[in-house]
Amino acid sequence: MSSSCEWHSGDPLMTEYHDTDWGTPVHDDFSWFEHIVLDGAQAGLSWKTILHRREGYRRAFEGFDPARVAAYDEKDIARLMNDTGIIRNRLKIRSAVSNARAFLKIQEEFGSFDNYIWGFSGGEPVINRWESLKDIPASTPLSDAVSKDLKKRGFTFVGTTICYAFMQAAGIVNDHLIDCFRHPENSKG
Repeated sequence: MSSSCEWHSGDPLMTEYHDTDWGTPVHDDFSWFEHIVLDGAQAGLSWKTILHRREGYRRAFEGFDPARVAAYDEKDIARLMNDTGIIRNRLKIRSAVSNARAFLKIQEEFGSFDNYIWGFSGGEPVINRWESLKDIPASTPLSDAVSKDLKKRGFTFVGTTICYAFMQAAGIVNDHLIDCFRHPENSKG
């Protein structure tokens, strides 16, 4: 019986992220926007690469304030393209800006992004019981539905795999392995 999911591969920052953040239910919109930006930035890259730039992203995107990012113009995009603290991919940077604008529209319609996104799971985390990392899917019908709706609302870099990743990270889906100390069945005192 292992004590954690073991996907963090011994990297101290990845271990800390697994042990404290991943799978913890998120309920504030700044954190939601952070997950959308970071998981979109991860497309084609490893999570370790993005996690090691997380602080650079927090600085570059002003604490993941969607209202500030939504106001970015071409000058801001040029500034970000020169920022070595983030992944300097023009499509991903533009996506963060356009996603901020779409994010604000969801906040306006639903009162918060949190109200909107948790509606897909009925307001409760989906608790899975995976025994092995190979059992964890890359996407599910739930992530398909979230992806389809976000795309309809103008978001980019929100394919079903990216949506599943941010749903795992933000606790809508709990994919800690059944023998991990972070799985809900093991953390009840």
